Amino acid sequence: MEFIRIQSIHDPLFTSMHQLMQSIFPPEEVYAFEKWEGPLEDDSIHIYVAVHQDEVVGATEYRYYPQLRVAMTDFTIIGRAGLGVGRFLMKSREKDIAQLAEQSGTISQGMFAEIYNPLAVNYDFGGISPMNPYVRREVLSHIGYKKLDLAYVHPSWEEDGKAVIGLDLCFLPQEDSTSELPANLVVTFLKQYYSALPDKPDEWHEMIQRLSAIDNIALLPI
Repeated sequence: MEFIRIQSIHDPLFTSMHQLMQSIFPPEEVYAFEKWEGPLEDDSIHIYVAVHQDEVVGATEYRYYPQLRVAMTDFTIIGRAGLGVGRFLMKSREKDIAQLAEQSGTISQGMFAEIYNPLAVNYDFGGISPMNPYVRREVLSHIGYKKLDLAYVHPSWEEDGKAVIGLDLCFLPQEDSTSELPANLVVTFLKQYYSALPDKPDEWHEMIQRLSAIDNIALLPI
């Protein structure tokens, strides 16, 4: 299996990846094809596909913020079961993020991820069993992710200004003993991460205001 970076919407692998995204994720979680041109050309955004026998069988997007010393996994897609795609993507991403941290002269504190809460919203994720939100949530819990103790919403990637619910903002701390995060770190991260979406819902701004008024946010089991 190969771990191949995509940096152009004209790359045939990107077409395959985008089709895979559309077949799995709900519409509000998928950026329109043509709007990927900028992110793909942004050197700080890392988009890789897992290719098995010339077929895109998985993908992941992530980034590392050296000034905050945190990473963010934007998405992980497992397109076929029984190939070990999930672990391949995780280990390949882990190695690359470690290199990014080393190149920036920093030590990562951990990695954020938005994780679906199937008890809040029912998604079928294209019927692909490894993408089942109950399965994914338990796997990510085993890996070490913890959810931030907050009522989380995020702006829709359809750019319609609507709030998306049904996900938890989670964090994989470098040290398993970490039980909380500074609220200002989370606020700074979210403002920077969602700066690409200018039209944000009132619910998102209200969430940011609540977080700005506290010192720390507890990390809870998922």
